[in-house]
Amino acid sequence: MSTTERPRILIVGGGYVGLYAARRILKKMRYAEATVTVVDPRSYMTYQPFLPETAAGSISPRNVVVPLRRAVPGAEILTGRVTTIDQDRKVATVAPLVGEAYEVPFDYLVIALGAVSRTFPTPGLAEVGIGMKGVEEAIGLRNHVLEQLDKAESTTDEEIRRKALTFVFVGGGFAGAETIGEVEDLARDAAKFYKNVKREDMRFILVDAADKVLPEVGPELGVYGRKHLESRGIEVYLSTTMPSCVDGHVVLSNGLEADSNTIVWTAGVKPNPALARFGLPLGPRGHVDTSEKLQVQGTDYIWAAGDNAQVPDLVGRANGNPNAWCPPNAQHAMRQAKVLGDNVVSGMRGFPQQDYKHANKGAVAGLGLHKGVAMIVMGKMKIKLKGRLAWYMHRGYHGMAMPTYNRKIRVIAEWTINMFQKRDITALGALETPREEFYEAAKPAPAPAKAEEKKVEEKAKAS
Repeated sequence: MSTTERPRILIVGGGYVGLYAARRILKKMRYAEATVTVVDPRSYMTYQPFLPETAAGSISPRNVVVPLRRAVPGAEILTGRVTTIDQDRKVATVAPLVGEAYEVPFDYLVIALGAVSRTFPTPGLAEVGIGMKGVEEAIGLRNHVLEQLDKAESTTDEEIRRKALTFVFVGGGFAGAETIGEVEDLARDAAKFYKNVKREDMRFILVDAADKVLPEVGPELGVYGRKHLESRGIEVYLSTTMPSCVDGHVVLSNGLEADSNTIVWTAGVKPNPALARFGLPLGPRGHVDTSEKLQVQGTDYIWAAGDNAQVPDLVGRANGNPNAWCPPNAQHAMRQAKVLGDNVVSGMRGFPQQDYKHANKGAVAGLGLHKGVAMIVMGKMKIKLKGRLAWYMHRGYHGMAMPTYNRKIRVIAEWTINMFQKRDITALGALETPREEFYEAAKPAPAPAKAEEKKVEEKAKAS
């Protein structure tokens, strides 16, 4: 860890906001003006909009993550968690992956912890649920789904087979609709290589407590998205919750019950609960309360943005909604990070800071290969796209938004190669327990059965 006497800008979190804010600050700073330190339990940033395609095998896991040390070479990267922040002393306590916790002093602080999955105390969910917030979960979901097909192909037990081929997804927003669309595509393509498993044998269920899917793209495209999923044999149940899923026995509030080995939870996000330990002013839903300048209310040296911040939506308020807040999405996070970086440098130099003001440019969603919806906002005009053209817009937007040219090129190259290749259906479930085979081989061999029997006989004679 650096021991320089320069002012330190401490960035808590290495996600989208943390990465882009650090890059912006380093770009705007003069040489040796300050030390930029980024703390995150992972040494890479994950581009979450690509997780559904990763789960489907359209993008390699390595290409949806960006190594922080390569993306921000001028910053100090600490792999660990910030457990407490002492605002009076301006000191943060960092718990590294190994070893004792230590203190890191700072002069300026950026809170960019992002969000975590919003869960409920549903019986059985913690034991059997699969999230979709990290690349590890996307890899795990892909391997898990393909393993279920292997199980169904290899068993003669109809109950085991039915449970393996039932896939339940909870949450109909971007993450849920995109993930079930991509995974259904994966399973449909994979089934072509199985003799005893067909798409007709599988059951896909999408559940949401709201009365619509894909609310981010508006009601018209949301209805289209639902009908499209249903046309592919996916059961969609809206205004429905999942009260229980103990041991994979799914019980829905509409009375439906089903047994499933695959329960994917994408029912929204909530601010990182670690924020409650930092002594910062929080909004009613747990977000850090910030001003339009992305500065934490009541402070002049702390900033916050992204999914963990409650940022006023100045465009919405100017249009007559006095309680408008910026939604937690990648579009706002990317733009907030740049304004935040500029404001940190301005605040450090004592210059005026700028307001964050950004009008919604629309939303895009992919529902599988060559399928999607998109709403493009151009002034007062809204352009609504469906099908293949919307899918191109989805890939184009996120391909350009992917951080670093290295990863942009890799993702686009992979998309291009996949145009001429069949989808890979290899399941690498052993990745979760890579040492198991070696452990079994390295265990002491058991004594031969005859030698054991002879010892027993000798003991019997002696007695």
